[in-house]
Amino acid sequence: MPTTRIAALAGHFGPDIGRALEKLAGIIERLTERGVDLLVLPDATLGGYIGDLRNPDPATGPEAIDPDGPEIRLLRRMAGPMTVCVGYAERDGDRRYNSAVCLTGDGILGRHRKVHQPAGEHLAYAAGDEFAAFDTPVGRMGMLIDYDKTFPESARTLALDGAHLIAALSAWPASITDRASRLPNDRQSRLFDLYDQARAAENQVVLASSNQTGATGNLRFLGQAKVVGPGGEILSRTWSKGGLAQVDLDIAAEVERARRVLRHIAERRVDTYRNLPADKDFR
Repeated sequence: MPTTRIAALAGHFGPDIGRALEKLAGIIERLTERGVDLLVLPDATLGGYIGDLRNPDPATGPEAIDPDGPEIRLLRRMAGPMTVCVGYAERDGDRRYNSAVCLTGDGILGRHRKVHQPAGEHLAYAAGDEFAAFDTPVGRMGMLIDYDKTFPESARTLALDGAHLIAALSAWPASITDRASRLPNDRQSRLFDLYDQARAAENQVVLASSNQTGATGNLRFLGQAKVVGPGGEILSRTWSKGGLAQVDLDIAAEVERARRVLRHIAERRVDTYRNLPADKDFR
């Protein structure tokens, strides 16, 4: 059975896109030598993230770039045969999206615009409106950005679209309302791990979770990159500092093994889920 070498990165990437690309050149070169097939980089790797979730200033936000511009073309040349998922601020006319692109040297494989927006993020970015899986050299997969993974429907939609692998790219900070003195004790630290494990287990898929580290503005990022198996088990992880979670996995075999007896997606009872319509108000 073919195995895929999956790597999810925890690292700090600031507003300087040129510097980020220089850093990525070294990272991708080293991981190519190590035989990595899939690299999942953090949200906002190119251009950094906003520094204030409650009152972001759109005028000073991350630099937005063209989704087919020179930065993305350069990253494609760096990637070569490796499948790379990377987050950036996407320019679309007068709008800016918090976006991710999955690519190899052969071209663009898939794109995602962050759908769910916490706190005041809507002041800095427009919202996406779709979750879609796509085919890659490492199998059929989909992407989530940050807050998207809080919502079970996001990952479930990708799994229903045939994804066996989900790349969850984050710039996920510690709590901004109830900050703990130590990151491992922070409420958002616990939730970050919980969502990663739950989304993998409930859909019986592999999930590769990246995250920013360090600080931007008043946000302190958690790190905690990881690869989670389809039973919800953490196969490899980092902590609050920069690092790489790496694992060799036969994705198709692991998913099939997880679904051998209990098949969560096939065994749903959609006729009983009567409270799902979007027009219900739960505020």
